[in-house]
Amino acid sequence: MHDDAGDVERPDGAVATPREPRDGAASAGRPATGNGTGRARYAFLGPEGTFTEAALLQVTDPTEAELVPCLDVITALDLVRRGEADFAVVPIENSVEGGVNATLDSLATGAPLVIVGEMLVPITFFLVAREGMTLEHVRRISTHPHAWAQCRGWVAEHIPGAVHVPATSTAAAAALLATDQDAPGFDAALVSPLSAEKYGLQVLDTGAADNPHAVTRFILVARPGYVPEPTGADKTTLMVHLPDNEAGALLSMLEQFATRGVNLSRIESRPIGDSLGRYSFSIDAEGHIAEERVQATLIGLHRVCPTVRFLGSYPRADGHRPHVRPGTYDADFRAAREWVSRLLAGLAV
Repeated sequence: MHDDAGDVERPDGAVATPREPRDGAASAGRPATGNGTGRARYAFLGPEGTFTEAALLQVTDPTEAELVPCLDVITALDLVRRGEADFAVVPIENSVEGGVNATLDSLATGAPLVIVGEMLVPITFFLVAREGMTLEHVRRISTHPHAWAQCRGWVAEHIPGAVHVPATSTAAAAALLATDQDAPGFDAALVSPLSAEKYGLQVLDTGAADNPHAVTRFILVARPGYVPEPTGADKTTLMVHLPDNEAGALLSMLEQFATRGVNLSRIESRPIGDSLGRYSFSIDAEGHIAEERVQATLIGLHRVCPTVRFLGSYPRADGHRPHVRPGTYDADFRAAREWVSRLLAGLAV
């Protein structure tokens, strides 16, 4: 059974095309708000000072929006589902650690959401502490598990024996250091430069990371009803299930992209969760649903896969334009359809 809420093929067989922004908003990626104030509500992984907030500041002016910090990714996305926020900004992929499972899994299930934009944030970690703390006295370090994974080599080299104290976000650890008058259970925190500034903590090191080139990709998520206009440098994100116990099912799914000249910039498997050995695939494809080759791919997927969830077409943050193979331009698809129409009409070819 296909996931009708997220499918791109309507019951009449026609492929859906990009719709106008809700309530007549004109700004790409920013449909008008539904709370009557004119101030868009942005849920994000908080508290203030996270890398997520740094991504959020790329898409909105905090003086013109209502920012809603959340304890975790799932809460931020659910606020949008319930209409208590207009957008959510959440991480989806890190250049070192890969996909953010909480985001991928939440988008793949529940009431549909769509991605309407993406942001890239270079990841630099500061080691911070209260005034008077020195590097040689640090024994317990708090931060988000993803941050710890990107800094554990540096910690092993510079602070041998230091242990990790998990936090819900990098900023949550900084906030505890800054506000907890008693011992918060750790000596220092690995945080974003924004957190170090916001919470006024002593900086022990400004380069506490294993990979100085790390980048995290964040997405701007909204309820369905708006697809940003194509720019020529776009992505389309999908979640796809394969048929059970069918030899070659993965190859058949991938052929839908390859035969239409659609390149994949990311593909990750995630357990469906209903039984052992069943997986879905989270996919980023180069192109926009308004393009003929992407529409043809989606129709192909709809034919051979039991579930296809459309998660949005939106501008790429890096502006990269895909290489379009001869025979897969929009004009090529239109010309082929017109040729078949002439054949059906009995006209000479």
